Amino acid sequence: MQEQSDWPAHAAFMDDLVSAGFVVLGGPLADEHRVVLAVDAESEDLVRTTLARDPWSGTHLRVDRVEPWTIRLDGRRA
Repeated sequence: MQEQSDWPAHAAFMDDLVSAGFVVLGGPLADEHRVVLAVDAESEDLVRTTLARDPWSGTHLRVDRVEPWTIRLDGRRA
């Protein structure tokens, strides 16, 4: 991943989303071509609008779908 164009800008953007609490969890799937992000957002529009600002939007980043998720179990420490 780090060898892809604009990696530093994309990584900084994603780090900022983590710091802001927007991205809660994220990472590549086993195929290393797809990524899953768990985000804290009020709407699908907010998810799409936020990710559209990523430097990779339109090149390396494509949002296939946004699925609402109700978390009932959370083992992460506060």
